[in-house]
Amino acid sequence: MNTFFQNYSTIIVFLHVISAVIWVGGMIAIRLAVHPSLQNIENPKIKLGKTLEIVGRLFKLVIPFILILLLTAVTMELGLGLKSATVHIKEAIWTVMTLNFAFMYFKRSKAQKLFDSGDLPAAKEQVKLLPNLLLPINIVLGVIAIVLGVTLRGF
Repeated sequence: MNTFFQNYSTIIVFLHVISAVIWVGGMIAIRLAVHPSLQNIENPKIKLGKTLEIVGRLFKLVIPFILILLLTAVTMELGLGLKSATVHIKEAIWTVMTLNFAFMYFKRSKAQKLFDSGDLPAAKEQVKLLPNLLLPINIVLGVIAIVLGVTLRGF
């Protein structure tokens, strides 16, 4: 694995960084730019429908990047023999973020089914935690993980 990493280190690190940027950056864009704009939609059915559509598109976009992030992290850890506390903290952060993402994905999927069946109040209930709690948690954790990744740069 060490030789593999040495031969492809530039592309591995690039894929790792771009995956983090797309995942965390996508969440920041949704929360700070898109979500406030959606609040200007007066019709609750249209507002919820657009919210579900946008979040669904983001989730489909980031799933491959979450997988790439995981694969490149393992490759770098093995290739560089990283065993520091910082590496383990980053692993824990990305794990919590992935579990939180899976929970959000489940809640959005359930909300979509309820929305499609015409049960708007139940659909809204399913997604109410996403913009004000779950997404901000992942944004903060993602930024912390990126900062920790920058500190590992010298290793």
